[in-house]
Amino acid sequence: MNSVGRVPSRVKTKRTETNLGAEREHFDKQQLSSISKAINSNEAPVKEKHARRIILGTHREKGAFTFWSYALGLPLSRNSILSWKFCHVLHKVLRDGHHNSLQDCMRHHSSIVEMGQLWGNLHDKYGQLVALYSKLLCTKMEFHMKHSEIRSNLEVTDEVLERVAGTDVNNVFQLTVKVFDYLDAELRLAETVIRQLNTSIAISTTTSGQCRLSPLIQVIQDCSHLYHFTVKLLFKLHACLPADTLQGHRDRFHDQFHSLKTFFNKARDMLYFKRLIQIPKLPESPPNFLHAASLAKHARPVVVIPDEDEPEQQDDDDDDDPEPLINVSDVTMPSMMVPQRFDIFDQTFGPANGGFDDRDIQIENLQQDLELLRADLERVKGEAQRYVTQLKSQINSLEAELEEQRVQKQHALVENEQLRMELEATRRRNAEHESVQATFGEAETRAQATEQRYTKLKEKHTELVSSHAELLRKSADTVKMLSATQQTQEEVVRTKQQLAFEVERIKLDADMKLEEQKFEIKKLKRDFEEKRAEVEHVKGTLQHNEKVGEQLTSSMLALQAEKERLMRSASEKEVELSFLSQAAQLQQSTLQQERERSTREMGELQGKLQEKSRREVQLQQKLLDEQFSLLQGTVSEAESIIQDAVAKLDDPLHIRCTSSPDYLVSRAEATLGSIDKLKKGHSDYLTNMGDAGGLLRALTHFSHLAADTIINGSATAHLAPTDHSDRLTENCRGCATQSLQFLKDLKSKASLQRADPASIRIVVQKILRLGEELRPKGMDVRQDELGDLVDKEMATTSAAIEEAVRRIDEMMNQARMDTSGVKLEVNERILYSCTDLMKAIHLLVLTSTDLQKEIVEGGRGAATIKEFYARNSRWTEGLISASKAVGWGATQMVESADKVVLHTGKYEELIVCSHEIAASTAQLVASSKVKADRNSTKLTALQQASRHVNEMAANVVASTKTGQEHLEDKDTMDFSGMSLIKLKMEEIESQVKVLELENQLGNERLRLGELRKKHYDIAGVPAADLSEGNGLAPSPAAVAPSSPKPSKPSVMMKPALAQKPNLPPKNMFR
Repeated sequence: MNSVGRVPSRVKTKRTETNLGAEREHFDKQQLSSISKAINSNEAPVKEKHARRIILGTHREKGAFTFWSYALGLPLSRNSILSWKFCHVLHKVLRDGHHNSLQDCMRHHSSIVEMGQLWGNLHDKYGQLVALYSKLLCTKMEFHMKHSEIRSNLEVTDEVLERVAGTDVNNVFQLTVKVFDYLDAELRLAETVIRQLNTSIAISTTTSGQCRLSPLIQVIQDCSHLYHFTVKLLFKLHACLPADTLQGHRDRFHDQFHSLKTFFNKARDMLYFKRLIQIPKLPESPPNFLHAASLAKHARPVVVIPDEDEPEQQDDDDDDDPEPLINVSDVTMPSMMVPQRFDIFDQTFGPANGGFDDRDIQIENLQQDLELLRADLERVKGEAQRYVTQLKSQINSLEAELEEQRVQKQHALVENEQLRMELEATRRRNAEHESVQATFGEAETRAQATEQRYTKLKEKHTELVSSHAELLRKSADTVKMLSATQQTQEEVVRTKQQLAFEVERIKLDADMKLEEQKFEIKKLKRDFEEKRAEVEHVKGTLQHNEKVGEQLTSSMLALQAEKERLMRSASEKEVELSFLSQAAQLQQSTLQQERERSTREMGELQGKLQEKSRREVQLQQKLLDEQFSLLQGTVSEAESIIQDAVAKLDDPLHIRCTSSPDYLVSRAEATLGSIDKLKKGHSDYLTNMGDAGGLLRALTHFSHLAADTIINGSATAHLAPTDHSDRLTENCRGCATQSLQFLKDLKSKASLQRADPASIRIVVQKILRLGEELRPKGMDVRQDELGDLVDKEMATTSAAIEEAVRRIDEMMNQARMDTSGVKLEVNERILYSCTDLMKAIHLLVLTSTDLQKEIVEGGRGAATIKEFYARNSRWTEGLISASKAVGWGATQMVESADKVVLHTGKYEELIVCSHEIAASTAQLVASSKVKADRNSTKLTALQQASRHVNEMAANVVASTKTGQEHLEDKDTMDFSGMSLIKLKMEEIESQVKVLELENQLGNERLRLGELRKKHYDIAGVPAADLSEGNGLAPSPAAVAPSSPKPSKPSVMMKPALAQKPNLPPKNMFR
């Protein structure tokens, strides 16, 4: 014990340093594990235990330095889900982490802003959420940095809020505006998340929905406090300022109150939040700030997060060791003093390899290598530190020498100025006194000497300036060498980590082999025990045989006793048998009585059954009467619907309503389908009059569709020629007459059998033919040729894309032959991105063709493919226009890329072509998506291909901008040699040039607007219709296309809209 107590303090210090290093290494490893598991690309919510470990790490190191050191290495610009989870974890760190975490996060404010701008420019659902979340985090950090007394979790008392607001009304006003902005950022994020969930029909029980909803817990906590701050500050403002001045504040608060209340109500109804957070209820109406007494009625909303009592389940990948709460590395355990026990196998056969193991040798070698590397690392660090110190001292000496030269130059300038003044005085005296010629000559000589001395000083100053520039270059080289030394240190650290990993792996292998040896020893022990058990078993068998003989003797005696017992039991059984016979006779008489009672009950049940049959007949008749009465009620309602539609034909207000022939055709086709269902329902009802459900549903559907056809037929007739208008109106009235006659036949049982909707079908077919005649048709393509034209345009588009890929490959080879260096690297990057974009477009066209075939096969029914295309001519023309636009965009992309590589074009042309291709592919996806099944796998593949095209287009834009920045030379602005007047003149000229460029920009934007307006006019879509958006269909003359074959558009312009189908505005009359 005394020897243990005399451990030198140097050894204890070294042991403590080792333990601290191991503890720090374990802390870094645990933080890295928690960050990598909390922030990943899986669409699942962040686990609470990982976020809790990160927050505890900030409290342990009193800041977020470790968190940011690992977070900066995450690929946040590549995955939107990863960025979303990063924002969630950062929000938790700001709220619940150490208070110094705010300063550490503020140092990376620009990185968060850039991440939000990047994802805000991309069309991605998570990207939009990341952009809003980054704005919220930046607003939060700026607010709490300016008002440091308000903690990041916003949990402050009213006294602290009063102290922060102060007594100055201006400060209270500004603080209120900041809180409004803060709450707006929170609500925008929450509304966007809930809107995306409603759009994607996601629920809160799925992992994708929970991934979006989990950050809203922190948003709810922030919003409750911010709402309370706003109420307190507005009451304080109303106590100091007039009510009219704060009208804008009250309106803004009312909007935020209703938005916050809606958000809380929706969140309270979601199953995900019910077990995680208790959301407070806001009052039914906002507080009345015009009455100061209303402040007493205000109750601070409190958010309660229930404690989770159940332990967290450890996943297979969450095998992290828990962080030790007590450092026991320096405590000597009693178990360490137990003498070592040798294994029985080692006592018998001796230790393996003479007491040494190869693994021990390997471990010792690795430890020696590790010590050598540590020594080399320390030596490199020492050399680097000495080198940096020498360079800094050299820089300081050079700067001191430069300062001394500047002082000498200043003295020389002052002396030169004095000499100039003396020369002027001498010249004035020579003019006044012509007699003193000798003195003038001597003064002139001194002046010349002074001029020569000034010239020498000027040359010396030039040399000093050049030496200073050389010293600055040496300083830059020194900084580069220092960075290289730091990189070497980082490589040594990585090598150290790899060696530590190898040591751990070798230790694990050694443990595994040791376990195998222990297993073999246990196996030998088990075999020995089995042999010994066999010997014991043989001994037991011999003893058992001896006992068997004794048992046989005793069994003979037992058998004799058993015989006597059986004789006695036989006599007892005879007595029981007589008793049972008497019981059987009694049971027989009981059964006879039960049989007679059952006969009487059967007669009574037969009488009840006959009564029930009579009641069933009555109920059946009542059911038939009720079904017929329901049919009569439905027929009466259908007659009122048809009569109301006929009444609108003569209504003067209905004259202003218009509709398109396409919508009329769709309504007429739906009506024909409902007539078939009505006929089937009528036949089913005649077969079984006890069930009128099918006829009632078909009759209700038919009445609404027939009324819709009559009203839209009349509305279409308002824009049709006179002949068509009269016939269409007459057929609409005929449809109403035949429908009312058919409904009249259904109301009577006498005429129910002969009711037939065939006459209604004839009239509706006439309306359908008139609607098809009124449809606008193309001038050079017949409808029966649309099917062939679609396939032809798709094939032409594919061929254009393949030709574009081939030309890009040729340009790539030519660029490698003609250019080199940075230009070659820029050209290769641009052409590679263009090739990837062409491949993505080709895949999109193929996927669109497959989806188009699926749509045609699923929708044509018994008709042919050409008939399907002719029946859906507008959709077909949209596909043709979209495919033309895609092919044209690919061709223009290749031409622009060729010009850029040959340095005859502009990079902006390539960027605009990328945007045009993205727009054209979006048009193709929209055209294909119109008639596709929502659950179609090919539609999903098409959407994925469209997103891939957008990503590739963004890559082209990024490559182009990067190449442009590398190739453009930017002159360094050096204004050191200019005087004050010269600088002012340059500033005025620069302002004039800025105003001229702004004027040119405004004129060019006006020209762009006029070009687009003229573009739509030529395409047959009047600008008035586009701007008004009243939903009324134009006249057929206005809808007709102008020219189906426009001239080829020039570069940097969209393809002519005449290639696209002339879609009239949607009819608002339904």
